[in-house]
Amino acid sequence: MAKDTEEKQQKKSKQTQEKDKVAELTDKLSREHDDYLRLMAEFETFRRRSAEEKLSLVATAAADTIKGLLPVLDDCERAMQMLEGSSDESAKQGTALIYDKLMAYLKGCGLEVIKAKGEAFDVDFHEAVTQFPAPSEDLKGKVIDVVQTGYMLNGKVIRYAKVVVGV
Repeated sequence: MAKDTEEKQQKKSKQTQEKDKVAELTDKLSREHDDYLRLMAEFETFRRRSAEEKLSLVATAAADTIKGLLPVLDDCERAMQMLEGSSDESAKQGTALIYDKLMAYLKGCGLEVIKAKGEAFDVDFHEAVTQFPAPSEDLKGKVIDVVQTGYMLNGKVIRYAKVVVGV
């Protein structure tokens, strides 16, 4: 009987050890699984952030390139104004063609001209360079003349319109 009791105790001891071992392995597996999930979440966050940074970099580069072309647009506008009084039709057409093609390309990239002349003065889009007595009462607080055209790129102002405001 003592042998029987001793065997039962050994069996119970072995079963307890096995249960402890299973519990220990289950805990270890649970911790490893949790670590794996955390690592995957961190990697997904890193991947998303990297993609956002790349998009931001491309958008910034495009905006810088377009800002660099704005003086060329200004020069084309000035050339067309100077050629208005000229009798050289080919120069007028050539300059207008260059301006139109450049403007069409930039509009395709998201560039928009800020409408200013005759509009109410708005500090979100216009920069007043001077104030001038309004020729009529209805032009008070409105843009009388545009000194430099303003532009928006994808809904964001990249250059404010420099204007003369009627007072």
